[in-house]
Amino acid sequence: PVAPLPIRKLGVLGAGFMGAGIATIAVQQGTMVRLKDADVARVGKGLAAIRGVLKDAVSKRRITRQQMDDQLLLAGGTVDYSGFGNVDLVIEAVFEDLHVKHQVVREVEAVLPPHAIVASNTSTIPIARIAEVSLRPERVLGMHFFSPVHKMPLLEVIVTPQTARDVTAAAVLYGKRLGKTVIVVQDAPGFYVNRILSPYLNEAGRLIDGGAAIDAVGTAILDFGFPVGPITLLDEVGLDIAGKSGAIFVEAFGDRLAPSSTLRKVVESGRLGRKGKKGFYQYDDEGKKGGVDESVYAFTPGGTQRVPVAADEIQQRCVLSMVNEAVRCLEEGIVRSPRDGDIGAVFGIGFPPFRGGPFRYIDAVGAARVVEQLEELNS
Repeated sequence: PVAPLPIRKLGVLGAGFMGAGIATIAVQQGTMVRLKDADVARVGKGLAAIRGVLKDAVSKRRITRQQMDDQLLLAGGTVDYSGFGNVDLVIEAVFEDLHVKHQVVREVEAVLPPHAIVASNTSTIPIARIAEVSLRPERVLGMHFFSPVHKMPLLEVIVTPQTARDVTAAAVLYGKRLGKTVIVVQDAPGFYVNRILSPYLNEAGRLIDGGAAIDAVGTAILDFGFPVGPITLLDEVGLDIAGKSGAIFVEAFGDRLAPSSTLRKVVESGRLGRKGKKGFYQYDDEGKKGGVDESVYAFTPGGTQRVPVAADEIQQRCVLSMVNEAVRCLEEGIVRSPRDGDIGAVFGIGFPPFRGGPFRYIDAVGAARVVEQLEELNS
């Protein structure tokens, strides 16, 4: 067994929502953090976000005011790379653009000690592409946190064929120290969680293409045991982001993962979902969700005419799309075991915990029956 490097000091590049979230859970576990962004205002905003989460923990009596003050002392902000000379791990959470990520990898590696690990929090760009400009590609991997970081329990540690074993071990161990449930995933488009989410969301979109009502799809999936419906989830994630990742999946896997025509048109119309207060659902000024925005049906092939679709058909179509993709991921070695595949789905997407995850679900229904159902749906 390899002895993993202890992570005593963390550098975070990008003080936005994800960067500040990662810095927050790190100081809560006693790690010193350097938070870097391009301008002082952004760094300030990131540090304020850390304070906000800690203040909330004080008001809920999870920590004392003294603990909050001690944890805040661990976080420092910077607009250059000062203080990165003795960092053990850097996590970049900058804009989802390969050019930008290449730039920060080059810049940060110039000041890092040779033992340091460089991790990317990308959700869509292959880690091997990011590592192309690295001086030490064996010390580069992905640490894909889910949003909001302080609430979502999963961490995907993504490894390339070049990633050294001690680097993987250090990232996994540190992820566990941060209180995360960690799965190790092979580098591939969408990694594991977003890849199995894609066909599930696409199928929900196809049901709406075919005339199903948006709220009927949501209700059926909630009844199955998911915490939110697929269309609500699209609005939450942001329709612009869903559109971008959709294009990446089509490029990687072809028409099999092509988004529905309704989703495509809604994305093209410029609706952003909850953050833009306009999506498939209506939102008030605070961003609180109301009912379905009926005007969205203008983007569907059937217009406002909706047809009743049985709840079990909705459940089967959405859930089996996800289950089928999970099996492909296991066959391709993207996940190491059915157990990792189940953990990723339950903790990363909210697959109903009492159903155990996609592989446990196959065991419960019976593999032969699942194949039969998939063939019926495909005919």
